[in-house]
Amino acid sequence: MKITFVTGSQNKYDEAKQIISDLERQDLDLVEVQGIDPKPIIAHKFEEAKKVLQGNLVVEDISLYFESLGGLPGPLIKWFMKTIGNDGLVKITESFDNPKATAKCIVGLSKEDGTLEYFEGSIDGYIVKPRGENGFGWDPIFQPAGWDKTFAEMTQEEKNEISMRRIAFQKLKDYLK
Repeated sequence: MKITFVTGSQNKYDEAKQIISDLERQDLDLVEVQGIDPKPIIAHKFEEAKKVLQGNLVVEDISLYFESLGGLPGPLIKWFMKTIGNDGLVKITESFDNPKATAKCIVGLSKEDGTLEYFEGSIDGYIVKPRGENGFGWDPIFQPAGWDKTFAEMTQEEKNEISMRRIAFQKLKDYLK
């Protein structure tokens, strides 16, 4: 089954391709609606992508949930990153004296017949002062529970073994079998 991952991020594609080797990529600038529930965000991404693409499509949405903020920023993390960056995110958790966070990846599969399937991966961890040079986005401030390294301090291989994206794409791969 041919599957196209619609993403503008080469990094995300590279991580996903390590799990599903025959995954193809299409870089589209999709209009992204905002909300707290990632599933409508993904459904809207599919609507946008299907205006120019056909076939079996995959999109994802990454969220970062802070326990101290009752789950925010969640799917709004992209906008928090654009406005306050990693340093601002760290200050938020420090001000509440609660660094607990959960990183989630929801992968959506839109089949040619129009049905949608969702696959979720999540990993608990902590928000810490920025460390490391690898990765992208908020990788320097997310330290998975049970690890003494942030995602940005890990090698690509280490991160790909435990990341929320790995878990979600592995569930998709298992579904496709």
